[in-house]
Amino acid sequence: MIEIPSSFWLNINELKFPELNQALKEPNGLIGIGGDLSSDRLIHAYSNGIFPWYGKDEPILWYSPNPRMVITPEAFHLSKSLRKTINSSKYTVKVNTVFSDVIIHCQSVYRSGQSGTWINNDMIKAYCNLHDEGYAHSYEVFLDHKLVGGLYGVAMGSVFFGESMFSLVSNASKIAFAYLLQNSDYKLIDCQIENKHLESLGAFNMPRDLFMKQLKAFV
Repeated sequence: MIEIPSSFWLNINELKFPELNQALKEPNGLIGIGGDLSSDRLIHAYSNGIFPWYGKDEPILWYSPNPRMVITPEAFHLSKSLRKTINSSKYTVKVNTVFSDVIIHCQSVYRSGQSGTWINNDMIKAYCNLHDEGYAHSYEVFLDHKLVGGLYGVAMGSVFFGESMFSLVSNASKIAFAYLLQNSDYKLIDCQIENKHLESLGAFNMPRDLFMKQLKAFV
């Protein structure tokens, strides 16, 4: 049984999280339980390298994993096939035109090997609020004027904290990801936890202490 430090139980009236050196190794990076998904708390969490991630019938769980998967524009690997797809002009990429549609697709899209999603209705409402306040952004891929892929996340300074992506046609999320990396001023993209799909695009693991130094420098 996992022993949870009493300090991990968050006070609904305070934004403070425990120090990151207290984060558990298993589950990797667990640093807080409870609280709420208010914009103030989410902004405070992201600026301190923490994000919410929890399943159905669980309390809100907050994580700061070690290591942290990230990608930079310089490390991005654009394959010949993806470059060809992008250059075909078959797809149109837009930013922040249908944010709620993107997050709803991320919630509902089928993912091989997963029985459900962590994106519940409370999270949708919370991130739509962040979008309205200028912190959350979506990158959207259209084919024949129909939304077929995209991603969303939280932006602070020169850091983009990626949350989720979806594809209804092959490579649509990769097109959105490539656009994010090649047509923005972000110096660091947070991918949160190890993901083979993103690793194939150039994402790599970074020790949490180094990630926090980069975060403090860029936010």
